[in-house]
Amino acid sequence: MAVVADDLVLVTSEGCHLCEHARTTLANLGLEARELDVDSDEARRLATQGIPLAFLPVLLEGTCVVAFGRLSERRLRKDLGL
Repeated sequence: MAVVADDLVLVTSEGCHLCEHARTTLANLGLEARELDVDSDEARRLATQGIPLAFLPVLLEGTCVVAFGRLSERRLRKDLGL
């Protein structure tokens, strides 16, 4: 069963192979993140607040970038305290 972290957000794009890898990585860790399309109004608001969205996917915890691009299970375990 996946752990849903209310403050984890995964910014993705349709057809993005790294985004699919991120979903798999999070599932392997037993985590779920709320997904947000990079073209959505909410993602645009994050970008105006200084959240870098150039290298998808971007995993956020609250308003802090945890990881982007090709996500690493080992690094996420360390950074998220798993």
